[in-house]
Amino acid sequence: MSYAEALENLSRVGRFKATIYAMNTLLIHKGIYSQQGFEQLFVEWARKERLKIGL
Repeated sequence: MSYAEALENLSRVGRFKATIYAMNTLLIHKGIYSQQGFEQLFVEWARKERLKIGL
């Protein structure tokens, strides 16, 4: 599948998810951050979001 085909076949949300996946994978492989660092920041963001809605 080409990049153009992937863009055509994915929904807007799917394209966003694919972009985030590609960016995170690239940054981890380049050593910009680790998988553990990514997970820590992900959980931090999720906690902040829960606080916003009062959970």
